[in-house]
Amino acid sequence: MSPDPAASEQPRVPFDRRLAAAVQKVTANALGPHQTAIVRIGFSLTWLLFLLREWPHRLELYGPDGPWSWEMGRRLIADNRAFSVLMWSDGRFWFELVYGLAVLSAVLLLLGWHTRAVSVVFMAGVLSLQNRSIFMGDGGDNVVHLMAFYLVLTRCGQVWALDARRAARGRGEDGPVGPLLWTVLGGFLMAATYFSDGTGEWWLLVLLWVLWLGQGLWWLVCRYAPDEPRVLLDVLANLVHNATLVVIMVEVCLIYATAGWYKIQGSRWQDGTALYYPLKLDYFSPWPALSDVLGSSGTMVMLLTYGTVIVQVAFPFTLFNRKVKNVLLAVMMLEHAGIAVLLGLPFFSLAMIAADAVFLPTVFLVWLGARAARGRDRILGRDRAAAEGPALTRSGEEPSPRTLVG
Repeated sequence: MSPDPAASEQPRVPFDRRLAAAVQKVTANALGPHQTAIVRIGFSLTWLLFLLREWPHRLELYGPDGPWSWEMGRRLIADNRAFSVLMWSDGRFWFELVYGLAVLSAVLLLLGWHTRAVSVVFMAGVLSLQNRSIFMGDGGDNVVHLMAFYLVLTRCGQVWALDARRAARGRGEDGPVGPLLWTVLGGFLMAATYFSDGTGEWWLLVLLWVLWLGQGLWWLVCRYAPDEPRVLLDVLANLVHNATLVVIMVEVCLIYATAGWYKIQGSRWQDGTALYYPLKLDYFSPWPALSDVLGSSGTMVMLLTYGTVIVQVAFPFTLFNRKVKNVLLAVMMLEHAGIAVLLGLPFFSLAMIAADAVFLPTVFLVWLGARAARGRDRILGRDRAAAEGPALTRSGEEPSPRTLVG
């Protein structure tokens, strides 16, 4: 007896309901909270380690003692309109203050302390130092440059952050610290507007003012109109966050796609010998013995050369298959770890691994966070506290978020 075709067919969901469900998902939640948190942690840690490593040489790299003098930097920024508060003064005190604030903002962003305000300071520090001396990078600085800007637009403090712990305990951002931080940032923006001729493009100042006014509006609404106006602001913040998350993923795909297709055009990559040459350069050989062993094997050099091109070209297309994507993602992270060891480019590798982390599976990140929390509690010698995150109802389920569409 053949099965009834009508009984086997699944009921079709009307298009308007599917559209409403999609709109609700995008507006009701800031998607990828664990992914944006790991990106925040990764890039703040990368920038922090770089600043600490270069602390003894900071005056030569970005300060008044460098070969790229303040006057040369001023002329360049007057031409390209890049953002750098170091152009406000050529004094050592101002440079030390900016460098110290860059280090402090990286620490605070790593911990997730008032991420909305600190991410703006973090971005200002990254742009100011990198645009002051544009020749002090290894490729990873470009990725940090972009991600510092994107992090300002994301809600990256929902998990693995002091902000998330404060929210889980029912304490919002209405204390005196939040308004004080934004008041200080308002004074900074007034100074940046005053020095607009040497600060950068006008659109960046406009964006910073919009963010500052938006935060002021958020504080007023949370304090005096916590119902429908707060829901509207939540929806707008979620939309901006989700759009920025998509931009970050597209950016990573473009980095690998352009790098892979550019390599295909090179004759050394076509004949499988491209990896051999950097292994023989003293500048890229922190471990000469290891480089010699790897470079002496023609088969290994060929496999790594072709494998690098294949992985970079194929990765954007594997996003449609989760299992293949996860395998290639692990391969790329191991590749960057190898670059850090073999070629002596640790901060480039850390920046790329942090960017790759936006594609890590949520299940893996939750497991990783749980293991890290157990290790922390074991070191501190105390019982594990309640899991951070949204407050649970008595039934143990998360409360449904409030949105404009349901």
